[in-house]
Amino acid sequence: MKKLKVLSTLILLSLLFAHCKSEEKSVDFKKLTNNYFDDKNALSPFDATLNGQNQYNDQLVLDMTDSYRKQQAQFFDKYQTELSKVDLEKLSAEEKNSYEIIKWEIEVGKQILKQPTNLMPLQQFWGTHLTMSQFASGTAAQPFKTEKDYHNFLKRIDLYSVWIDSAIVYMKKGIDKGMVLPKSLTIKVIPQFQEILTPKVEDNLFYSTIKTFPANFTEAQKSNLSKEYAAAIQEKLMPQYQNMITFLKTEYLPASRSTSGIGSIPNGKEIYAAYVKQWTTTTKTPNEIHKIGLKEVARLNAEMEKVKVQVGFKGTLKEFLNDVRNKKELKPFTTPEQVIANFQKIYATIKPNVDKLFSLQPKTKFEIRRTEAFREKTASAEYVQGAVDGSRPGIFYVPIPNAREYNVLEDEDLFLHEAIPGHHFQMSLQQENTNLPNFRRYNWFGAYGEGWALYTESLGKELGLYKDPYQYLGMLNDEIHRAIRLVVDTGIHSKGWTREQAIQYSLNNEAESEASITSEVERYMAIPGQALSYKIGQLKIIELRQKASKELGAKFDIKKFHAMALESGVMPLALLENKINAWIQSSK
Repeated sequence: MKKLKVLSTLILLSLLFAHCKSEEKSVDFKKLTNNYFDDKNALSPFDATLNGQNQYNDQLVLDMTDSYRKQQAQFFDKYQTELSKVDLEKLSAEEKNSYEIIKWEIEVGKQILKQPTNLMPLQQFWGTHLTMSQFASGTAAQPFKTEKDYHNFLKRIDLYSVWIDSAIVYMKKGIDKGMVLPKSLTIKVIPQFQEILTPKVEDNLFYSTIKTFPANFTEAQKSNLSKEYAAAIQEKLMPQYQNMITFLKTEYLPASRSTSGIGSIPNGKEIYAAYVKQWTTTTKTPNEIHKIGLKEVARLNAEMEKVKVQVGFKGTLKEFLNDVRNKKELKPFTTPEQVIANFQKIYATIKPNVDKLFSLQPKTKFEIRRTEAFREKTASAEYVQGAVDGSRPGIFYVPIPNAREYNVLEDEDLFLHEAIPGHHFQMSLQQENTNLPNFRRYNWFGAYGEGWALYTESLGKELGLYKDPYQYLGMLNDEIHRAIRLVVDTGIHSKGWTREQAIQYSLNNEAESEASITSEVERYMAIPGQALSYKIGQLKIIELRQKASKELGAKFDIKKFHAMALESGVMPLALLENKINAWIQSSK
């Protein structure tokens, strides 16, 4: 009897323990993902604005400060703890993806946070100073429809003036520790601040929206806001811009480094390894990626040789590429409007064929625009996603600093990549999918997002393009450009290549002007690892399509494959591979 009592007590205790354990694990996963999204937005209010989360439109973070980095660390620790309480068995397949994505972001975020990257808070390609200029123009994501909208941006201007102070403080710390930009990049940053200075406040970029008030504003509203903006520009922004220019010229430029790659600075190899993991979402090493790049460059060079023979060019491939760079027939335009009209024509050509490849298509509207003048000189063509509520279309921006020198060689594949069915399809479908938690609807992984866009360039013939051999060459040239990135990015940051070496290697292998290649190489110098994402992602998507086609045979449906690849939005490549493999198995 005693034995039975003891046994029953033990059973009760074990049941109680199991119950406690399940209680411990019974986290509301939907609530967790919602909180994760809110906390991410609070840490990245510019991204929140871009994603249409307008409650953050008056905020700006001092992202280089120790206090901000402490907030980031607390954010990672908090969600690492929250994830440990989740019962994976109770999650659906899509929820498991969400779990794995959060887990991955925390792991990589912590790895990057260990490195003193905050001592270089400024570069010429992207960042707070460029985003604020874009927002100030009134043509980007920052809304200017109500009086509150205008006051939101005034608050951002206040914080931005403090941001400039903080950037100078941390760049001085960077000088002391040898964590500085290469000289060639500092030289590019200085004009970005100089161009904002204007003798008259009315001519200032930050005054732009005062000239385009909504029609329903009263005269009193217009008068008050005009005065407030003029005061903010004259008393806060312009003195700070002048301070930054003086600092960059007199202190930072002389201290800037002569080396090109991040591998040459303290902790450089560890920093680059973290960035490579972040941007490729793989465990591939810089050396492995370098070899993949060399192999792809050789393959694509052989394809370009075929086009050279097809068009009857006598000479070496390098001579052919130089000829293409300067060919008058490929520079047919005299005005920016003609460049934009050519993209409209490409859009009209593919429209009837898109339905043959894509059952899943976005509702978000789409526009083609010329890049704004203030950033056109240093900008690449790009896509900026639209707002889910339809208030802003997806926009394909094309820089046209000189229409007479504009070469049409890559226009067809550029449209496929940046617009349809590239970034516009991928980003819009992701945002529109209300079955995904918000943190995924507005998320980004370069290897998936850029990999998808590069993959879509290969669909040109199926979409009615590349009938002209030069346009097909343009596609090959853009693809080899991404393969070159694998070689050059790893070369600069892990093999000690100089800026000049990287420029020469690119000139030897692609039909781009020296000015364009120089700008590209300086981009890789500014954002190590980002350029690796395109080709690594594209190769994985092509590999998965080939695998599905081979294993499913007659059952393979290209529309279904594209829907499967797009429906869940961006994710690390290993998760995409798991998803496609599961679809292949279930389709057999």
